[in-house]
Amino acid sequence: MIANQEEKLRLYAQLLVHVGMNVQPKQRVYIRTTIDAAEFVHLVVEEAYKAGSEDVKVIYGDDRLAQLNLQYRPQEAFESVPQYIVDERMDYAKSGAAQLALISSSPENLKEADPNKVSAMMRANGNAFREYMKMMQSDQFPWTVAAYPSKAWAKLVFPELTEEEAVDKLLDLMLYTVRANEEDPVKAWEEHNHNLHIKADYLNKKAYKALKYSAPGTDLTIGLPEGHIWCGASSVSAEGIEFMANMPTEEVFTVPHQDQVNGTVKNSLPLSYGGNIIDNFTLTFKDGKVIEYHAEVGHDILKGLLESDGNAVQLGEVALVPHDSPISNSQTLFYNTLFDENASCHLALGSAYPFCLEGGKEMSDAELDAAGLNQSITHEDFMIGNAEMNISGITADGNKEPIFVNGNWAF
Repeated sequence: MIANQEEKLRLYAQLLVHVGMNVQPKQRVYIRTTIDAAEFVHLVVEEAYKAGSEDVKVIYGDDRLAQLNLQYRPQEAFESVPQYIVDERMDYAKSGAAQLALISSSPENLKEADPNKVSAMMRANGNAFREYMKMMQSDQFPWTVAAYPSKAWAKLVFPELTEEEAVDKLLDLMLYTVRANEEDPVKAWEEHNHNLHIKADYLNKKAYKALKYSAPGTDLTIGLPEGHIWCGASSVSAEGIEFMANMPTEEVFTVPHQDQVNGTVKNSLPLSYGGNIIDNFTLTFKDGKVIEYHAEVGHDILKGLLESDGNAVQLGEVALVPHDSPISNSQTLFYNTLFDENASCHLALGSAYPFCLEGGKEMSDAELDAAGLNQSITHEDFMIGNAEMNISGITADGNKEPIFVNGNWAF
């Protein structure tokens, strides 16, 4: 590894600690990743301790062990999660610990696994960590999702390269997307954060009642709940700590009204879910719910996602990302939602973020439901944007105003 890349990795670790999680003195830190990222995690842990953390916990997974477990363990073994695993994560969450999910697994790691076992596993995790997800989606603690390449992931993205070359190239791209190659990465993030908030502020002043999407294969209208809030880039935790939930991020997003989605939408990029790829799929909505669906690739996996609970067939997020953006312009398909969603406008099946509604963080489940926010054990983004996407905002009096024209911001 060249010295320049070593320095970029050190800067990346610093960004995750100081911009992503924004670790405070004496704050606990909880990191989830796989053994593929172990060497880089050492840098992150060191930076967290330097920032003043007194307890940095790292939970490692192993992709090969995950494959073996799904191959040999019986179906019933995946229908629950041991309570001690839940208790440990909740202990850190309830203490306000900064949380980092560092993605490294190949998007096709479980491609050969029994889809019924995968669905059971995803459903069990959703149920077991329901309270944790609710805390996270209400910003009760600072959290960040980021990535580091595994060999298998890199070869999926760059199959024509050797394993070593593929890892180096994917890592360089990742560092580029998180602005670790900038002369002052922290300042670059401050400017990026400011620019995204300008877009969100504009949309918040407009207070559109609905959005109209038009693109090849897509003709969709999404109602927005009264009091919805557009957000972008940084968030603020319950203790007032500013953090960056996704690194990279290029999106401005809000919540849809769970009962006011009608029409058909077609994906524009593959979706990685449960270690499998879902692609070339369409979803048709009526009164907020998916009533028809089809996928040329991963149909059974899509079926499992939609059946993960009763509300997985409804939307929980609406996100706007210009086609002319760094990740999109890299012309690289990452096969990973963290990156691909920041190259494309996207929607999410499942739960909504309460912080995207006025007073939402303090609302009960019943109050959120009455306000039109979907609640589910899942939250899965899928990409729909492209260079032909047009989006209009519908005002309270029924007028249409352009938000996106040919895939990019109209203002």
